[in-house]
Amino acid sequence: MNPQLLQDLVTMQMPFGKYKGRIICDLPESYLVWFHQEGFPPGKLGEMIATLYEIKLNGLEYLLEPLKKRK
Repeated sequence: MNPQLLQDLVTMQMPFGKYKGRIICDLPESYLVWFHQEGFPPGKLGEMIATLYEIKLNGLEYLLEPLKKRK
């Protein structure tokens, strides 16, 4: 796991779509499930969304809390 990827999850904004401008870690689970079913975007954004999907799927959101406080 790339630590920078986790840091980016709590700082970068969604660049497009229904949730444009929302911090990626704050995307709703239903949106992440939709991406999982339809396909994640290419590149780093897709990797970030897929990682967040796995984090939420496994109940690991608490791992992002310390990073949110540091931003």
